[in-house]
Amino acid sequence: MLTLARKLKKDDGGKAGRSSATSDSTHRVSIRDRLLTKEVADLEANLPSTCKASFPDENKLHHFQLSVSPDEGYYQSGKFQFEVDVPEAYNMVPPKVRCLTRIWHPNITENGEICLSLLREHSIDGTGWAPTRTLKDVVWGLNSLFTDLLNFDDPLNIDAAEHHLRDKEDFRNKVQDYIKHYAR
Repeated sequence: MLTLARKLKKDDGGKAGRSSATSDSTHRVSIRDRLLTKEVADLEANLPSTCKASFPDENKLHHFQLSVSPDEGYYQSGKFQFEVDVPEAYNMVPPKVRCLTRIWHPNITENGEICLSLLREHSIDGTGWAPTRTLKDVVWGLNSLFTDLLNFDDPLNIDAAEHHLRDKEDFRNKVQDYIKHYAR
């Protein structure tokens, strides 16, 4: 991360000495990358205690992994991995997020699709993506899927929601079984 921030400062500082053709074609930094430099610093300063972000390549802030380890509720003791890809059109469009850990959850399919309104470009309830949202909002939203945003009434994984409705204790047991096998 620091590498990209340094690169941005160096590019800004050295523009006066280069020809405009050279600086435009070989040293252009996208708006997305400029936003991400600031947002990642803010994110790291305000990360929930149950989350950890990791950047496989410090020069690619647009691709990172998030680990969520809930400390309460059904998913306590599990460690869930998410992959976050920030498209070039960010912040006009939301990041693409996928759960890499197999999970029994009403708002996350076993294939990793996630139902979280702020990740929707167009949302009926008005809580979808807006250019004023940031990566911090996404991370806090993903973290909340394990606590206060856990939604059995509007599920993506209908089987998990119906299972909870039928037998809460068996649902809890199945969640714990998934944690034991996939989320350690």
